[in-house]
Amino acid sequence: MINQTSIWITGAEGRLGQALCKEYANNTDFRLVTSDTDVPVEDLDEVLRFANVAKPDVIINCAGLTDTVKCEEDPDMAYTVNALGARNLAIAARRLDVKLIQLSTDDVFGGQGTHALNEFDIPTPTTIYGKSKYAGEKLVESLTDKHVIVRSSWNYGVASKDFVDRILDLAKARQSVELPFDAFSTPTSANALAGFVEKLVVSDEYGIFHASCEGGCSRADWAREILRTCGYADIAVHTQVGETQQPRFTLLDNMMMRITGVYAMPEWKMELHTYLKENGYVKE
Repeated sequence: MINQTSIWITGAEGRLGQALCKEYANNTDFRLVTSDTDVPVEDLDEVLRFANVAKPDVIINCAGLTDTVKCEEDPDMAYTVNALGARNLAIAARRLDVKLIQLSTDDVFGGQGTHALNEFDIPTPTTIYGKSKYAGEKLVESLTDKHVIVRSSWNYGVASKDFVDRILDLAKARQSVELPFDAFSTPTSANALAGFVEKLVVSDEYGIFHASCEGGCSRADWAREILRTCGYADIAVHTQVGETQQPRFTLLDNMMMRITGVYAMPEWKMELHTYLKENGYVKE
């Protein structure tokens, strides 16, 4: 009988959740257990009940309230899902004595700096989304030793309407694009992020890791690259000063990944081109 590693993926219907499920689909060394709204991470009783039945060897928390506008409108809900949910999974991981991989974001940084941020820089979130995700990080750190916190940035992928889809919807309608010029970070595909998370599952690495694609750009330059690659180079992209409450410069430096040698993320333009081509966005 094959000794399979059991992995519980929460938020399995989201971008990263779907990418991870695809990664593991034909790998007989692993047994996937997935949940989404059927096991709300904010309900401790439900989390512990599911954990006791599934008995995973690794928990990957992809669940979260990522809509920044909704987070600002309803802070209680943001903290309930992003902080309390992380706490509940940390409690389950500690009880089972298993590794918890907690997904986080570049929004834990305030965005006022001008240098790439590594894992040793101190987060100073300014948005409710960033604050709630950072609260989740701190709860995970305090409640279970076997944890890995993975911060990424500007994630896109198949699952729901994302930045790529919104830009191309405007292009198809022959509308110009207006974006803040002062938002600077790195587009990172769910597939690229899933590759790193998959590596963490089988490694002995713990702690905090940044995991964004290599390089950086403004949101406007990201939009221009999407349009150019998909044959809409004639669509205008206008830039303006971003809203003051939004993080601006949140470029991540994958320092821990680099100095441990555990993994290397792809360059953001190459990864974007691959994603657009593989998912039928590029006009033949």
